[in-house]
Amino acid sequence: MPRTLAVLGPQRLNRTLGATLEELDLAGSARIATVTAGWEEREDEDEELHEHLWQRSVNLHLHARTDAALHADRELRTGARWRTERLREVQELYRIRVAHALDAARELLRREPRPNAADLLAQERAGAIETLRTLDAEHEARVGAIRDEFVARWKPLERPAVEHQRAEVERELEDCSVVCVAGGHVAVLLDCLRLFAFPELLGERALVTWSAGAMALSERVVLFHESPPQGQGSAEVLETGLGVVPEILPLPHARHRLKLDEPRRVLLLSRRFRPLIAVPLDEGSRLVWDGRGWRGGAGTRKLTEEGSVAEVGS
Repeated sequence: MPRTLAVLGPQRLNRTLGATLEELDLAGSARIATVTAGWEEREDEDEELHEHLWQRSVNLHLHARTDAALHADRELRTGARWRTERLREVQELYRIRVAHALDAARELLRREPRPNAADLLAQERAGAIETLRTLDAEHEARVGAIRDEFVARWKPLERPAVEHQRAEVERELEDCSVVCVAGGHVAVLLDCLRLFAFPELLGERALVTWSAGAMALSERVVLFHESPPQGQGSAEVLETGLGVVPEILPLPHARHRLKLDEPRRVLLLSRRFRPLIAVPLDEGSRLVWDGRGWRGGAGTRKLTEEGSVAEVGS
């Protein structure tokens, strides 16, 4: 577990990272490690981030290192392709089931109770949410089984190409007491972090993360968008996260992706993913873990099971 842990809102338009490091007495690190693997091929386009971090950042280049390891090891590349295809298929099948279950839950939440039958409607609503929770758990288990089979068959951490890249990352981290994990494509980021067993590399170093980085490092990764450009949005579980960020469900860019002014939708999301606390992460949001719970910065909010949006306690 990191000795200091902070989760921030998106940084592109409102960079609060430097100020957070200063307030947490972390700005004095000789070098600050950064992970921008979620940016994929743009991983090294980190000039603005480097300037923001007083030109003391060192990019761990986990995406490039992943590509290098796969290029050098044909068998591992075959295994990664097998894993990706299996994960894509199981996600598509789960998406079909969860869309229908969500339709039922939303319809029941919209329905007005009839005289002398409010208890019956309440039971059906609870049952519909429990159906969603069961589907989510089943899917999470299937994804975990695929990932476990990949590790058992191809043993990535025991392969020379991965060992070489991981050793280089360890050397880069030697004089870094802080690691910052940025956003981007969450599935790509997860694959890179898992390949190098990131939580072990992190150790007790301080961690500051935001956007997809916070999602990947949480206990459960949930994709969401209630007003996508095409089709009807449905929140869906992607997989178990790395578990470094405990107890919360990070929801980056929530202002643009969630209808937080609709209590039924807020209630459904909050109850579906409990006991994790659903936290909208918009520009300026900040959470700091004190070892027992989260302290929220001004304006940092959470979704409640009653359907409201409330401030996270400071």
